[in-house]
Order: sequence, then C-alpha cells, then structure tokens
Amino acid sequence: MLYCIVIWLTNICLQGMRAAKKGMVIDMSYKIVVDSCCELPEEYKKDARFEIVPLGLEVGDYQVMDDETFNQKEFLEKVAAYPGCPKSSCPSPERYREAYHCEAQDVFVVTLSSKLSGSHNSAVLGKNLYHEKYGDKNIYICDSESASCGETHIALKAMELEEAGLSFEEIVKELDAFRDAMHTYFVLDNLETLRKNGRLTGVKALVASTLSIKPVMGAIGGSIVQKGQAIGIKKALTKLADILAKEVVKSEEKVLMITHCNCPERAELIKSMILDKVRVKDALVMDTAGISSMYANDGGIIVTI
Repeated sequence: MLYCIVIWLTNICLQGMRAAKKGMVIDMSYKIVVDSCCELPEEYKKDARFEIVPLGLEVGDYQVMDDETFNQKEFLEKVAAYPGCPKSSCPSPERYREAYHCEAQDVFVVTLSSKLSGSHNSAVLGKNLYHEKYGDKNIYICDSESASCGETHIALKAMELEEAGLSFEEIVKELDAFRDAMHTYFVLDNLETLRKNGRLTGVKALVASTLSIKPVMGAIGGSIVQKGQAIGIKKALTKLADILAKEVVKSEEKVLMITHCNCPERAELIKSMILDKVRVKDALVMDTAGISSMYANDGGIIVTI
C-alpha cells in the first residue's frame, strides 16, 4: 500500500515538473472539443484541455479517419487519381457525447459551419444524449460559421477567456460576438470538390470555368460567397489581401491565421501581402488536416482574422 502511494505521489510530481518546464499550469476545469476540420497548433494537439473529434474521409474504396494517422501526401495522391468526388462523414452524436464526458465543469465545442457539414448537428444531438445519460453540465456548442483556421480562432479564444477567469455565461456571450466579427477568406486552385458536394449552391456569379480565373471566396453567416476574382493565383491572393484590408476593423487587435494545403511558400506569400497592408497582433500559419485538405485541395489557401 505504501509503495503504491509513493508511486502515485511520484507521478504527480513528475506531471507538475513537466508542466513547470513548459511554463504553464494546466487548468482542467474546462475542456474544448473541436471537430477535425479545426487545425490546432502543434503545442495544443496533445494538450489535455483539447479533444479533436475526427470526421471520416472517403475517396472511392480508400477510407481513412481524419485523425493523427492522416497522411496528407497519400490522400492528395488518391484524390488526384480518383475520377469521382471525395466525400466526408461527420462524427456520430454518441462520439460527441463521450467527448463531453469528463471531469471538466465547462465544455466548449467548436464545429464546422452548419451550412457545410452535419458535424454541428451531431454535436448538438450529442449534448442532448449527454444530459439524458449523465445529467447536467455546462456545454456550449459554437457553430463557427467557418472552417479550418476559423475554428482554430474560436477554440483558442475560448481558452483565452477561460484562463482570464470569465464565467461560462460570459464566455458564451464573448465567443458569439467574436465569431460574428471574424472574417474568413479563401482562394483555391480547384473548386470541384466544393461544387460536387453541393457547397457552392449560394454562389451565383462563380466564373471558374477556366483554370486561369481564380475566385476569391469568403463566408457570410456560414455560407460560401464570392468576394472577387482575378486571373492567376498570385493576382487572386493580391485581391484577397486587398479585400481583407478594406473589410477588417481594428486589425491590430486581431490574430491573422492562415492554413494552406501543401503550399507553405504560397502561405508565406499571402501572409507578407496582408502584413504589408495591415498591422496585426500576431500571425499563425498551419498546414491543413484531412477535411480541410479535401475541400481546399492541393494548393488551397484559407485566411481568417
């Protein structure tokens, strides 16, 4: 018995030392659950405060979960060789329910736009199932009305507000306001996956009939809209930077986030273009995970601020 107690105390000390070495104290009174379209920075992928609920990916007979096993290079090769359209499947409500089942008092959930995926609806159903099985708990499900780094923005904001000591109710109010003020833009080399999966139904003036014309896209209320267009990818990125500079208010108080699908040089290019026009609090560049890779396709750029 004494031996077990010593081992337990040793493990506790070791955990504390690891946290101290990283210069942080982990607060387990809250948890942030995101679907796998959310690109988390590397330092948070193994953070106990976060849990990624994976969606499924399907390219013909090739099926894979969008989790730590996802291989972007292999996936993009499969997509390029497949004559059909890749598809995704959202997590089950039961999977979300179990993600909420933890010691944390407050659970914040960030999902893909409900206009683009059933992930949000599954998260809501999972909340209902949780209450039926386990009882009351503070669970807030935020429809990001975006994707990719748009979800990242909201997830990290939830962490920031929790660490600042705000109440659950205050954080919910702040997150809604933060989401409503966020801007999402993207330029893709290939819009076929979005089109074939019915995600461009609200885009009336889409002129991507030739490879040279690149639409600059955005999101309003979670639906995809066209913001502009240009001939060639570089001019389209320049157009994106111009539109962002005109639309964003108080940029110096905001974080610029960029996700790219297998094109780090292009991501750095749009970053420099934007920073030449506006000042920001910080800038973060990440590579896309599975779902974002499917919709952005090879060479796609997504920007949120």
